[in-house]
Amino acid sequence: MASNLKGFILMIHSSFLQIDQVSKHFGEKGFEKCVLSNVNLDVNPKEFVCLLGPSGCGKSTLLNTIAGFTKPNAGRITVNGQLVQKPGPDRGFVFQKNSLLPWMTLEQNVGYGLKIKGLAKSEIAEKVDHYLDLVGLSSHRLSYPHELSGGMQQRGSIVRALITNPELLLMDEPFGAVDAQTRIILQEMLLKIWAKVGITVIFVTHDIDEAVLLADRIVVMGVNPGHIKEIFEVPLQRPRSSDSTFLDEFRDIKMKVLRSIREETDKLMLSV
Repeated sequence: MASNLKGFILMIHSSFLQIDQVSKHFGEKGFEKCVLSNVNLDVNPKEFVCLLGPSGCGKSTLLNTIAGFTKPNAGRITVNGQLVQKPGPDRGFVFQKNSLLPWMTLEQNVGYGLKIKGLAKSEIAEKVDHYLDLVGLSSHRLSYPHELSGGMQQRGSIVRALITNPELLLMDEPFGAVDAQTRIILQEMLLKIWAKVGITVIFVTHDIDEAVLLADRIVVMGVNPGHIKEIFEVPLQRPRSSDSTFLDEFRDIKMKVLRSIREETDKLMLSV
């Protein structure tokens, strides 16, 4: 009876991603360090949410917990009503550093997840063609990762994560290692892909401008231990581009987020 009631509660909950009282610590008993404390967050279907905060606030730990790479010590995470207990195909992940397999060509890397799923070669080829064209990499399909620029590698990593049709895309500072000009190009590309594919995105960043440009909501995390301090709605109309950064509305929300983060950064400096 209790299990049936729990399932019914999950069914009527409107959130696509639900993070419920999640805490996480590392270290042996008696020497634990609390990294996340009582984190609660609901994310709607097809929403773009950015996690923002100073280093050490637990952004990447929270993302890894959603991915199933690490388990919380308390609380629970559900995606589309299913309890997260381990990594799964419903959650794609894009890392900060290029994670393409160096011995495979770009097209082999992008299609690798489909090959594991056992799709026919013709179907894999068709999907790979579509996704490489989506990010303008069709002419580089036979290149190996070391022959591609950093921006091209990340474009390949993004479509490799998307090609298996996950319900949730998790991105851990995916543009942090590229130059400023390439970063703008990748941000605009991601916005177009997100609008076209219609996927839920959780995006970790240190860059306030990036968060305001991309997100529907910005979740500012506090420190000592990591927790959700404040959530900001981003009122900018879509579609957006780098031109959006010159709008008064962009500047206003940026200043509000900056003030919130600065308070947390000051706490870190005082604790040193």
